[in-house]
Amino acid sequence: MTSNTRVVVIGAGLAGVRLARRLGELGTPALLIGDEEHRPYNRVLLAEVLAGRYAPEVIALPAPAGLVRARVTGIDRARRSVVCADGTEIAYGTLVLATGSNPVLPPLRGLFTPDRVLPEGVHAFRTLDDCLGLSRAVRPGARAVVIGGGLLGVSAARALAVRGAQVVLAQQSERLMERQLDPGASHLVLRHLRDLGVEVHTECRVRDVRCVGGAVRSVELADGYALDADLVVLACGVRPRAGLAEAAGLAVRKGVLVDDELRTSDPHIRAIGDCAQHDGNVYGLAAPALEQADVLAESLAGNAAARYTGTRSLTRLTLTGPDSPFDLAAFGETDPRPGDDVVQLADATRGTYRKVVVRDDRLVGGVLVGELGTVGALARAWEGAEPLPDDGPLLHLLTNDGGS
Repeated sequence: MTSNTRVVVIGAGLAGVRLARRLGELGTPALLIGDEEHRPYNRVLLAEVLAGRYAPEVIALPAPAGLVRARVTGIDRARRSVVCADGTEIAYGTLVLATGSNPVLPPLRGLFTPDRVLPEGVHAFRTLDDCLGLSRAVRPGARAVVIGGGLLGVSAARALAVRGAQVVLAQQSERLMERQLDPGASHLVLRHLRDLGVEVHTECRVRDVRCVGGAVRSVELADGYALDADLVVLACGVRPRAGLAEAAGLAVRKGVLVDDELRTSDPHIRAIGDCAQHDGNVYGLAAPALEQADVLAESLAGNAAARYTGTRSLTRLTLTGPDSPFDLAAFGETDPRPGDDVVQLADATRGTYRKVVVRDDRLVGGVLVGELGTVGALARAWEGAEPLPDDGPLLHLLTNDGGS
């Protein structure tokens, strides 16, 4: 394949690897550039590595042909080439940005050393290197503070608790995983973490990170209360990694703007995954990234009808506890609007909770905690977005455990 037709993909995460693999299957091999020293891996499973449930090699992805390890420092759109840190230039016919996202580092006093690096004991939790660094540092009895109570923070707190650390989770909003869960489901997550020994503080803002000799010693809250800490985990969300695109003059808002063909403002450059913004959405989830990769592979292999129209994605999380796993799933709108119909079933003894929201005879969202046998049927009804039958199927969907 000549440089005028060659597909070059920057980013060897889930989206980039999936695209390269699908293109190879369709007879259009791509050159994949990744800047991590590890074999490509499934980032979704990092918390399981931290918990000790999986070894790092278990989460490795099938290594695609044509993988180049390099750090891209610039894009020359006029020459249609990318420039690497070692000075190498790689020509492309079509360039695909699958650069992913970076962790959000909160503006806390004392967070960085004078050299602008994180102090000893302070860890982001985004890459395999982050995960392995935390794994080496954690030990039974270690005092760990997790900042952020979203999906990543809850997963990190659970993993550290399973490893025997004394964990405190500090969440700025009023409940855990507020973007995915309603108050009832969030309360069950809170109960599960507390059963593992995690101390949870909600409506709590962290102000300072205190260090001695370059190593973290405590975290100070906005009310002046100090939490002793041997480890601090930053789980404050992610933002699209769009610096290359912005420096190259591509249209960027929250992420790199793409159309239904996943084309950026440059017709020779596409973008997929966490770095891409489609129809106002930056998903930051695995399912949309994989769907975008599949659509783009079809398009680049010659299917002119291939279009990406958005993803209706389901969030699923399994928290492994000392006795049994704790499963949850959430999709769509879990908080009803005025006039919506809500069906809700809860069993405090078994720790299960099921709720669906119906609007204009259509299932618009739901959340389930524990015993997820119904999640398959509910997700299919939601994804289809078709009017529900008139014969009262909702209770059946909520209680029929054969639907997954």
